[in-house]
Amino acid sequence: MKVLYFAWLRSKTGVAEELLTPPESVGTVQELIDWLIERGAGYADAFADLSLVRVAVNQEYVDFSHPVKVGDEVAMFPPVTGG
Repeated sequence: MKVLYFAWLRSKTGVAEELLTPPESVGTVQELIDWLIERGAGYADAFADLSLVRVAVNQEYVDFSHPVKVGDEVAMFPPVTGG
């Protein structure tokens, strides 16, 4: 699974992207985030307020209950505004 971090999420986690193999118990975006939080303080800080986090799986906006699987691309970013 490829996980991408944008804007301040990148700054807080310390990485722009990672290739990860989460445990089999990770089956949704929320479970992925919960697992990431366990990886360290930067991740815990990045995901402390999920109202400030948006997610896309395979380049489609999804909610936290969306399933994830091996081979997916998961992008995490702050809310985006247009002009």
